[in-house]
Amino acid sequence: MTLKGIKIGIAFTGSFCTYKAAMEELKHIAEEGAELYPIMSFHSQQIDSRFGKSCDLKQQIEEICERSMIDSIEKAEPIGPSGFLDILIIMPCTGNTIAKLANGITDSPVLMAAKAHMRNEKPLLISISTNDALGMNFKNIGLLMNCKHIYFVPFGQDAPEKKPNSMVAHTNLLLPAIQAALEGKQLQPVIR
Repeated sequence: MTLKGIKIGIAFTGSFCTYKAAMEELKHIAEEGAELYPIMSFHSQQIDSRFGKSCDLKQQIEEICERSMIDSIEKAEPIGPSGFLDILIIMPCTGNTIAKLANGITDSPVLMAAKAHMRNEKPLLISISTNDALGMNFKNIGLLMNCKHIYFVPFGQDAPEKKPNSMVAHTNLLLPAIQAALEGKQLQPVIR
């Protein structure tokens, strides 16, 4: 399967430590010929971290996607009525975003994009990065795993000795996870 002509929303939340790997995978998706629509949460637009400045990240994403950022709730809402995305990917998807998504909270461009996209019964692919996946967010991940049209990039513990509840997606599996989700399948095994 090729991604040529596939319309993919790429939504970024605030797990800043995973941005470098996310940018590499974003480049691979672009090289596959997908049409990319970038979306950023308010925090990822505003917070500078030791991993870089938010304005530089936004510029880099827009250059790779060759498209302006969807950076407000108002700009994300039309994703639903227009139904133009084939798949939406939240990469990285923080524990905060997972919890809000599982509980129907829509207070950021990313969450509005997800809500709007899901009304069209098209795949939402989650690439988690959270320090509490095996803690308070375990139940929310479970809820989302049981929802129609929601899929996960396979994930695992990233530093069990120091952060026993932390899990992160294996972003090197993003392309096969996209292809599986577009076919209505979850790439297996989910936990690796």
